[in-house]
Amino acid sequence: MNKRLNSEKSGSFPRFGRRRSKRELETGSFKLKGLNPKVCGKNQNPVELFWKSDLNHDQILEKVVQFIEKLASGQDKSKAPEIPNFVESFLKMVESRIAAYEQSEASAKLGFNEEYTSFFEAVSCLSKIVNTLDEFPFDSVTTSCFNRAGSVHHRAMLLSEYQFLALLDISKRNCNVTVDSKTPKTPKQSFFNSNQETDRCVKPEYVSGTGIVFPYFPPQSVSNMNQVALAMISAGYEEECFIVYSGLRLKALDFEFRNQGYENVNMEDFQSMDWESLEGEIDNWIHIVKYCTTNLFSVERKLCNSVFPEHSLIAQKLFCDLATSLTIRLLNFPNAIVLIKQYSAEKLFKFLDIYETLRDLTSSLGSELSALDLISETSETQRRVGEAAVTIFCQLENSIKSDNGRIPVASGAVHPLTRYTMNYLKYACEYKDTLELVFQQHYETEGSTRRKVQKQESENAIEDNDRIPKTSHFSVKLMMVMDLLDAKIEMKSKFYRDPALRYIFLMNNGRYILQKIKGSTDIDEIMGPSWSGKRTSDLRQYHKNYQRETWRKVLQCLNHEGLQTNGKVSKAILKGRFKNFNTLFDEIHKTQSIWMVSDEQLKSELRVSISAVVIPAYRSFLGRFKSHFDSGKKAEKYIKYQPEDIEGLIDKLFEGNMTSMGRRRHNN
Repeated sequence: MNKRLNSEKSGSFPRFGRRRSKRELETGSFKLKGLNPKVCGKNQNPVELFWKSDLNHDQILEKVVQFIEKLASGQDKSKAPEIPNFVESFLKMVESRIAAYEQSEASAKLGFNEEYTSFFEAVSCLSKIVNTLDEFPFDSVTTSCFNRAGSVHHRAMLLSEYQFLALLDISKRNCNVTVDSKTPKTPKQSFFNSNQETDRCVKPEYVSGTGIVFPYFPPQSVSNMNQVALAMISAGYEEECFIVYSGLRLKALDFEFRNQGYENVNMEDFQSMDWESLEGEIDNWIHIVKYCTTNLFSVERKLCNSVFPEHSLIAQKLFCDLATSLTIRLLNFPNAIVLIKQYSAEKLFKFLDIYETLRDLTSSLGSELSALDLISETSETQRRVGEAAVTIFCQLENSIKSDNGRIPVASGAVHPLTRYTMNYLKYACEYKDTLELVFQQHYETEGSTRRKVQKQESENAIEDNDRIPKTSHFSVKLMMVMDLLDAKIEMKSKFYRDPALRYIFLMNNGRYILQKIKGSTDIDEIMGPSWSGKRTSDLRQYHKNYQRETWRKVLQCLNHEGLQTNGKVSKAILKGRFKNFNTLFDEIHKTQSIWMVSDEQLKSELRVSISAVVIPAYRSFLGRFKSHFDSGKKAEKYIKYQPEDIEGLIDKLFEGNMTSMGRRRHNN
């Protein structure tokens, strides 16, 4: 038929003129060409002038609507319909109005009010005329009307494309915004004016906690976008509509990334960075992802839904496409991070931060079918980061196993390995839930052989410890680390030649470990009360062993037995007992005053327990046998200390530094 020779169809409507390229639609690098009627002055809106001069507009539009309804409802479709004259008047009226828009140098600033809405009502009638006439046979009059209506309709769509682009393009707004990527958190005005003069720099759609304004559109602009988009989609120009929207929104989102201070970092940059610099990059990445998950994505989704409320599936698809583009860019960062093989145990916490950020990112993407591929890819990146975290945590085991130093820690103090391991575990357990998930995913992806090994490790970890078996893989791993540390500390205690100092070392480290565990609810729950009870019992045994090794010989000197010869106290033996006591006590005080017990409670317990056994024994021995010495210098030679002196010197033990002997007081 003639109409098919004279028109290009897409769906149920014709297309006329050159289709805009994707580049033109995304950038707006095209100009409208059409009639150039001189219908207005320099500062006057040409459309409003034209519209006000056409007093019969409403009547013409009403007749056109009635004509369309008549054709659609009861017209015999076996013959060409009669085209009334007012249809031609209607086409001329709309064509003149389009020409006035096209002639304007500032078409993006045309008023958006009732007359703008009525323009799209007229465009809707054009679409209906074209679609309705397409159902009838054609004669010359019908063909002419069909082609002419299609031509006017296509010009209206080109104008709509241009208007849609002007509404969306943030670079063509008049509100001045200074963009400085180095200071991304400075409050900024909206980048957009409304298309009405009274809407300049109005309150934005969203203002973030850092003062960043997004997405730069006042409500009226969003309403106008909706009108244009609805007209284009209804007319079958959805492809042009989507290309313009996606291209310019992606451009705006890229601008917002720079506004937040985020720049891409390539793998070569990572390889040359020291860890301190890389930590800064990780913090920047976490900031932008959290901004996306808490602000950007929700606002962008709301904008899509507001521009395309009548087409929810389209809005969903457009949002998912934009989110995919941004997310792929964000995923490049952790995917590059996990390729860095120089893992050390301290890096665990930043990797866990990345893992948790990716988890939040996955949740923010929603559950739409169109987002499933993106969610899958994000989850896979999260899994890789989790695997890296498992590898890093296992470095803690390796660091314990490889600590083979044979030089004992001075003064029996807490070993650096103990401090490092317990502080590490304390901070790690702040991520307990995340680590449990990481280890669970790790072992779920392992083969059956690895699971058998893990089962054996779990059994070994709870063996002989009277613990309740844990289902969490992380719990099992943590208990294994604790067993390794216990074994290593036990081994290192054997490097001390003095048995008493060995037990001080074991008490120091045991008390430090126990206090750290009690100070962390998460570790305490994992290890369980039986473990804590056993360690407390071990500490008591170390204490007893220390007292036996240190003070047994001292107390033997104060034994009342063995002092008599032929029924009388032997002064020679008595003098030897006092002399031996003085020598042993002086040596203990000199040596153990420089031993270190850092836990104040343990230090107090040791001193109290020593005083409880030494002072009563000394006071009793002195009280019973001092009368056998003559008063004066000879007595001082053997009785160097009074009980109060002994108590004062005991209170100076375990201070970790050399202290002078206390002034001796004598009882004459």
